[in-house]
Amino acid sequence: MTDDARRSSQEDAINRIRQHHREVNVDALCDAIISGDRKSLSEAITICESTNPRDATLASQILLKCLPHSGKSVRVGITGVPGVGKSTFIDSFGTYLISLGKKVAVLAIDPSSEISRGSILGDKTRMERLSMQDMAFIRPSPSANSLGGVARKTRESVILCEAAGFDVILIETVGVGQSETAVHAMTDFFLLLMLAGAGDQLQGIKRGIMEMCDGMLITKSDGDNIKKAMAAKAEYSSALHLFPSRENGWTPQVDVVSSVSETGIDKAWSMITQFVEWQKARGIFDTNRQQQDINWMHQDIRDRLISEFYNSEENKLQISDAEKLVKEGKMTAFDAASRVLSKKL
Repeated sequence: MTDDARRSSQEDAINRIRQHHREVNVDALCDAIISGDRKSLSEAITICESTNPRDATLASQILLKCLPHSGKSVRVGITGVPGVGKSTFIDSFGTYLISLGKKVAVLAIDPSSEISRGSILGDKTRMERLSMQDMAFIRPSPSANSLGGVARKTRESVILCEAAGFDVILIETVGVGQSETAVHAMTDFFLLLMLAGAGDQLQGIKRGIMEMCDGMLITKSDGDNIKKAMAAKAEYSSALHLFPSRENGWTPQVDVVSSVSETGIDKAWSMITQFVEWQKARGIFDTNRQQQDINWMHQDIRDRLISEFYNSEENKLQISDAEKLVKEGKMTAFDAASRVLSKKL
């Protein structure tokens, strides 16, 4: 197949998808989502993740209809350095929650391929047991180079999953980095997974991440590693008590867990429920959710301003001219940026 034929085939496929999206019956789709239909949920998330401006209006209509049915889940952010066992933990943890009668949705922020912009880790293959459960929904979302690997539309996916009746939403991040700040701002409980016996424990994690976490679990606490895990638990517990007191008065708990032997999984859920109940008793839970909604609004304003600026044909020409001047050494990057913004290039 020639390049022209391949491009034509791709364009035809994209147009068919766009046409399908335009023909979506929003009321029927939302009714199906609310009834718990996972295929409809996946379709709605795909529409919300679309960068096609034509789908933006459709996504807005879907979210507006689903919004009154959202907000009833517990949102848990899960982070940790690569290799700590996040997906293995989620596989065991999600399966345990289902045994309690909970419906579990996993939104896994997957690194994007630089070529296709698609997810490359394949989270469903890393959560074998959970992916086979009827009461589970796993959705890897390509980060598409957004800040710190956070999928830009994860927030909307949370609303849709809640409307579909999922009781617990687990958001897995790529690893420790800027993405954690964004995930922390969209969850009720922020769980940090740590390894024991991996060198200087307190130097192996950013202090800022530790200050954000509501609870910490030492993973792979089995076999010969149990003693190291217990030592790490004591070390982190002491360290967290040395941090400045939080505004809400909560002191993060630390415990050990093994996804292999499935020990400590129940304690993880107990830690989360205790925190949620503690917040609700003090009126903090709803206040945090409301503030998160406000923050999401401001973030969306910023995202739209950036998108509209860079998609403007006039601005594209200005930026192209500015790039040429900077490349030739005729203008500093700062001056070029100022002139582009003031449109005086």
